[in-house]
Amino acid sequence: MNSEFGRFFLPGPTEVHPDILAAMVRPMIPHRGPGMVELLAGIEEPLGRIFRTKRRVLIGTCAATGFMEMAARCGIRARALSLVGGAFGERFAAIVRACGNDVVRVDVQPGQTVEADMVHDALRRSEVDAVTLVHSETSTGALAHLAEIAEVVRGFDDVLVLVDAVTSMAGSPVETDEAALDFVFTGSQKALALPPGLALAVASERMLERAANVPARGGYLDVLAYDKAIAKRQPTNTPAISLLYALHAQLGRIDAEGGIEARWRRHEKMRQTVERWVDGSGGALGYRFLPPAERRSWTVSCLRVPSGGNGRVITHAVAQRGWTIASGYGKLKEATIRIGHMGDHTVERLEELLSLIEEVSE
Repeated sequence: MNSEFGRFFLPGPTEVHPDILAAMVRPMIPHRGPGMVELLAGIEEPLGRIFRTKRRVLIGTCAATGFMEMAARCGIRARALSLVGGAFGERFAAIVRACGNDVVRVDVQPGQTVEADMVHDALRRSEVDAVTLVHSETSTGALAHLAEIAEVVRGFDDVLVLVDAVTSMAGSPVETDEAALDFVFTGSQKALALPPGLALAVASERMLERAANVPARGGYLDVLAYDKAIAKRQPTNTPAISLLYALHAQLGRIDAEGGIEARWRRHEKMRQTVERWVDGSGGALGYRFLPPAERRSWTVSCLRVPSGGNGRVITHAVAQRGWTIASGYGKLKEATIRIGHMGDHTVERLEELLSLIEEVSE
């Protein structure tokens, strides 16, 4: 493994800056004491700016998949419409079903996104009480038009919008309050560029009211317990204290960069850098984006490899030179590569990586 920062472009967990790793090396504190209250108070407002919300941001010690299950357990009464365009949309639908709910699916091909008119048509034909969707599909690099979909769903009474924003939050615009999202969650190891182990979410008042009337919502993932605890600046259970130190430090670094808008702009520039490469020398070699223009994630680029190429072979060749990218996910493993340009990565380092991919592809 190469210890030099800026060579690890996995789509998650993403690379963690040395300053953030150093921030974790602090003594433990009582998780019910004044030190914890102070720590959570310092996180409160900056997290709200990340989520673009005036509501409380819930923090849990689990993978983002835990909060995906929270969405299913607490936000669905009986049946959900699940929008599926890749592995994580598939995971969301599977968890909804595993929690005892019925699932109505809208499926599109990998690299495509479910569009607002398709959602409107499905809601007219189906009796559902929630819609689940993945904003940025990590397996395909496709970015759904979240605001348009949320607006469509708001036109149907008593249907909640439950959003996986795992690889979009902190890397591209997610307007939680403006779009009236009922539940939106992410994980620490993506565009926030922290070690894995924290899940973060915002729940609307409608989500909390729905949960209060769902009898089998469980214990550890009860959204009402999280909301009650964070209102008192307390964790629900023993938290990952070291990760909270890291989160506090990273929120400070985001503010120092110029705030969440500046972070968005940097991520957009990295996406544009890959697009220019594909339009130029990368495209001359045969690389092509899987998603169409205007539907490309700002944090993950999924590229079809040249004809006769193999994503796993290319990934291995890059690794031999001390850099890390990912091959495709699932059935796309050999046909694509994925570059996770998120977190604290820069355009300059990304350009170095793209040059290296050219070298190993010639």
